[in-house]
Amino acid sequence: MVGYAPLSAGTVHQGIGMTSQRTRARLIQRLEEAGIRMPELLDVIRRLPRHLFVDEALASRAYEDSALPIGHGQTISQPYTVARMTQALMEPSKPDTVLEIGTGSGFQTAVLASLVRRVYSVERIGALLERARDRLRLLEYRNIRFRHDDGALGWPEYAPFDGILVTAAPRGVPRVLAEQLAPGGVMILPVWEGDAQVLLRVTRTAQGFEQEVLEPVSFVPLVSGVS
Repeated sequence: MVGYAPLSAGTVHQGIGMTSQRTRARLIQRLEEAGIRMPELLDVIRRLPRHLFVDEALASRAYEDSALPIGHGQTISQPYTVARMTQALMEPSKPDTVLEIGTGSGFQTAVLASLVRRVYSVERIGALLERARDRLRLLEYRNIRFRHDDGALGWPEYAPFDGILVTAAPRGVPRVLAEQLAPGGVMILPVWEGDAQVLLRVTRTAQGFEQEVLEPVSFVPLVSGVS
């Protein structure tokens, strides 16, 4: 079993119809063709019941490689985006502790928690956080801490983090989050560049911070405050 938080046994994880193993296998094939090459990560996405992280009315689309609405103006990212960000975070070495900004549906949280020792996840929308917490309890994750707060502030009490993953786009790299990276730590986040967004990898070095543009992306904006 890969990861630190194995999924429960039972039919809820097997799924039926559009959540069949054949449907999931097609998704994994698309991810591999798109450049996702980390076997542990692909195995986690193959096993995770993504249909549990979306509204029942959208369950038949859960294993499409597309973003889906989860309410409150938010979305569950397409599987490729989740995989791409996670793979970028894990290179060149797997982090031990990860701060996630934007719990959302909890799907990205579950992927991270299956691969690293501890995930600290911050969500500003209370209703989304409670639903995500319930899903992840159902799946028996025990290595996630949740916080209802302004994600732009990070979680300084548990800093520094080996990795930070941000699932909403700020205007530029938030200094307060960068400062919560451990030496050698990596932050993956979308940022606005003019009217478009790009995915960045920010690495904390002895000299400061290095930035690498990975690819174009599209995320909801990073919003301050809580609701």
